[in-house]
Amino acid sequence: MGLLMSLCHNDAGAREKTVPSALHKIRATPQTIHWGYFNASLAPVLTVKSGDLIQAEAVTHHAGDDPDLMFDAGIAAIFREVPEADRNPGVHIMTGPIYVEGAKPGDILEVRYLSMTPRNRYGSNLAANWGYLYKEFGEKERVTIYQLDKNGNTASALYAYDFPGKYLVPGTITRCPECDRQKALAGVRIPVRPHLGTAGVAPDVNGRVSTIPPGKHGGNIDNWRIGAGATMYYPVQVDGALFSIGDPHISQGDGELSGTAIEASLDVLFQVVLRRDFTFPSPLLETPDCWIVHGFNEDLNVAMRDASLDMLTLLNEHQGLSKNDAYSLMSVAADFAVTQVVDGRQGIHVRIPRTIFPPETE
Repeated sequence: MGLLMSLCHNDAGAREKTVPSALHKIRATPQTIHWGYFNASLAPVLTVKSGDLIQAEAVTHHAGDDPDLMFDAGIAAIFREVPEADRNPGVHIMTGPIYVEGAKPGDILEVRYLSMTPRNRYGSNLAANWGYLYKEFGEKERVTIYQLDKNGNTASALYAYDFPGKYLVPGTITRCPECDRQKALAGVRIPVRPHLGTAGVAPDVNGRVSTIPPGKHGGNIDNWRIGAGATMYYPVQVDGALFSIGDPHISQGDGELSGTAIEASLDVLFQVVLRRDFTFPSPLLETPDCWIVHGFNEDLNVAMRDASLDMLTLLNEHQGLSKNDAYSLMSVAADFAVTQVVDGRQGIHVRIPRTIFPPETE
C-alpha cells in the first residue's frame, strides 16, 4: 500500500494506536514553556503514549503589542517571569516539550490537529524590521491591532500605531497612547483561519536551536494550512520526539510579507500517533483535500528544488509512479507557492490534490 493510501486509513498494521487512550492538558506557564528555542536536552513537561490527546495553550509573543487587550493573568505571568535574557536565540513562546513514549530517531510523529480556538478576541500584525519591504517603508515599523468577529469568523483592524524605535526584544510590551492611534483598513474583513506558525520535534543538535528558521524538524514553517483538520508528519530526530507548539496565528497570507501574521494566542487540541510504517525526509502536511510538501533554504531557488525533489519522492516511492510520470504530474497538477520570505530560511510548499489519484481497491 502506498503512502498516499496508507496514511488515510486506520488499519492496525499502519498505526500503532489510533483510539485515544488518554487526554492530557498543558497550561502555558513559565514552567511549561521555553522561549525562543528547541533543545534536545530540555526536560519534558509531559509524557504521553501514542494515540493520546493533548489540550495545550499556545501563547503569542506579540501579546505585548496591546497588553490591555491581549493579556490575561496567565499570559502576564509568562511575560513577567521569563527574563529577557532567557528569550533566545529565537522569539517564539513554545509550549512543551512533550515526550512520546517509544519514539526513536527514524520514526515519524503524526500530529492530528483537531481544533484551534482563539484565547481572546484580539491579535497583532507587526510590519517588522525583518519584513520583506522594510527599507521601502523608510525602515519604519508599524503595529496593526485586529479584532475577531466570532459570528462572522472574520477579523478587522481596530487601530494601528507606529512602533517606537526598533522591535528587537521578544515579548516587548508597548502601550500606545490613544492620541497616536491611527485608523486602518476601514471596511475590510479578513477571513479567520487559526493555525500554528511554529511546531515541531527537537532537532538532534547540542544546545539551543532557534525557533525562527524552519527545517527538517518542523519549526517555523508558517503555513496557514496547519490548522484544525490538518495532519502533520514530523521526522523524529531524538528519543521521545520532544514535540512543542507555539507561534499561534489567526490569519496569514502566503509569504507573510510584513514579517508577521495576525499573531494571537490559541487553545489547541491535537492527537499524537507514532508511525513506523514509512519514512519521509521533511515535514509533510495532509489536509482534507491535498498533500503538501515543504522545502526550506536561504535561497528560494534551492527551497523550490528541495520541495520538488521531496514531492518526487512522495509520488515515486510512496505512490508508485515512475519518476518520469511523477515529473509530468507535478508540472500539470501540482501548485508551488512561497510559504514565507521572512524567517531567514525561506519556504516553498507544493500542493498535490488527493482526488486525482485512483480510489483504493480492497
